[in-house]
This record gives sequence, C-alpha cells and structure tokens, in this order.
Amino acid sequence: MNLVYVIVGFVLLIFGGHWLLKSAIGFSLRLNIPKIIIGMTVVSFATSAPELIVSIKAALENHADIAFGNVIGSNIANLGLVLGITVILSTISVEKSFYRTDWPVMMFASILLYGFIAYDGVLQSYEGIILVSFLIIFLVYLLKFQKIAVVDEIDEEAIHMPLPKIFLYFIIGAVALWGGSEFLINGAVGMAKFYHVSERIIGVTIVSIGTSIPELAASVIAVIKKEKAISLGNLIGSNIFNILAVLGITSIITPIKVVDTGLLTNDIYWMLGIAFIILPLTFIPVKMKLSWKKGIILLCIYAAFIFTTIFVK
Repeated sequence: MNLVYVIVGFVLLIFGGHWLLKSAIGFSLRLNIPKIIIGMTVVSFATSAPELIVSIKAALENHADIAFGNVIGSNIANLGLVLGITVILSTISVEKSFYRTDWPVMMFASILLYGFIAYDGVLQSYEGIILVSFLIIFLVYLLKFQKIAVVDEIDEEAIHMPLPKIFLYFIIGAVALWGGSEFLINGAVGMAKFYHVSERIIGVTIVSIGTSIPELAASVIAVIKKEKAISLGNLIGSNIFNILAVLGITSIITPIKVVDTGLLTNDIYWMLGIAFIILPLTFIPVKMKLSWKKGIILLCIYAAFIFTTIFVK
C-alpha cells in the first residue's frame, strides 16, 4: 500500500506542476507582471504548500526533526537535485538583478535561520514572527521594484487565456500538488519507518525529496516550454518561502525544538554551503550562466550530502 501511495503521489505532482505552471504563465501575461515575480510568488506559494502542511503537522505531533529536516532537506534538494537537473536540460542565463536581489535574500534567510537555531536548538514563536515579517517585506519589494532576472522566451499562445481558465488551472494544480505530496510522503514515511530509519533522516531525505517533487515538475516543464524565468524564480522563491513562510508560520503556531543534533552539526551547514556556492557557479568558468557542467556539480554535491547523511555517523 505504501508503494501505491508513492506512485499516486508522483502522478499527481507531475500533473499538478503542469497545471500550476499554465496558471502562472497566464497570470504573468494578463497582468503584465514579470514572470520571475510570478515564479517567486504564485508558483512558490503553491509548491511550498506541501512543506508547510508537513511541517505544521510534524511540529504539532512532536516530530520536530521532520519539520526541520523537511525544510532544510528540501532547500538542499531544490538547489542540488532540482536545479542540477534543470540546468542539465537547458542552460540558464542570469542577469544582474539575480545577484542584487534573489540570491542575497535567499542567503540572508538561510543565515537568519542558522542564527536562530544554532545556539539553543529552538525556533521560538517570536523568531517565527520575524521570519514572516521579512517575507512580507520581500514580497512587497518584489511587487514594486523587481525586474526580470532571467532571459526567457514569451509563450505567445498564453496571452489570450481566459481568466476563469487561469484560476481553474491554479486551483486544480495547487490541489493536485498538495494531494500528491500527501500521498507520496505518507507512503515514503511508512516505508522508511518499516526499516527503522530515524525521523531526522526521513525528514532530510525522503520527505524533503517528496516535497521537492513539485519544484522539480514545475521547473522541468518550465524548461521544456522555454519558460526559464519561472524555473529559476520558482526554485529560489521556494527556498526563501520554506524558511520565512514554512518554518516561520510553523514556529508561530508552536515552537520547534531540534531533537537530533545532526540537523545542527551537519544538515544546516550543507544548506548554507549549497546556497552560497550558487553564486560562484554563475561566474566560473562562464559568467552569467548556469550550464550542464554546473548541473553535474550540483548533483554531485547533493549525492555527497545524501551519502554522508545516511552512511557517515
């Protein structure tokens, strides 16, 4: 039965990513908003919903390591696994606004989380309020000042999509992503617990990969449809949302306390490291591009993280 849940989850997530992307493109063209903003708001909110649901449920049921591991592991997977696969499929060209806004905010959010939990191992409610407050400031900035951060191609066919159809695609896509993630996570956690794997490892590997499937589906489809702004914006936005929204909202509801110290001695450093390394990768050896060679580097980093997490004590 757990295997059936996993298969159903994958199917729902793939279709959900496709429908959500259609909605995002329709919104961006109809409202004349840069697609990078739509990718970092509409798509990111919907694809971060699985992380939010899982983290709140885990925290309320005293499974804090799953709540933390889910977000930390998902952020690592977004950049190592999902971005790695995405740029292997298609080179992404990046403009200066990426360095000025998107990457710095992601790095700032990551360091802020580290500062909050590194010493006492607890994400308090007031710290959650601070995280959510920064998210609101970031969104206001995006909607007012952010310019296109990625060179992309406009899908002319989506210009005349009716508004009701746009909303329908968004609702169906979001529901499919949520339902698919629930199926996938329940099946994966059930299988992992059968083999007596710790909650932290479940969180940073199986659960985080499961909740990153929406990002992978949306990003791969975006690349296939040549909507590269949505693809890159979705990943960066999701990492920002995971920290500021998912952990922020969860900790406001109930403080989250780390149980397995491996989250503080291993996992969070991998998250900070892979977030930082994206910047030099966009300069070396070819400036302003993420190519297939860099995708392989990112996948190797992610493989190293999985190996050390599971096998190195």
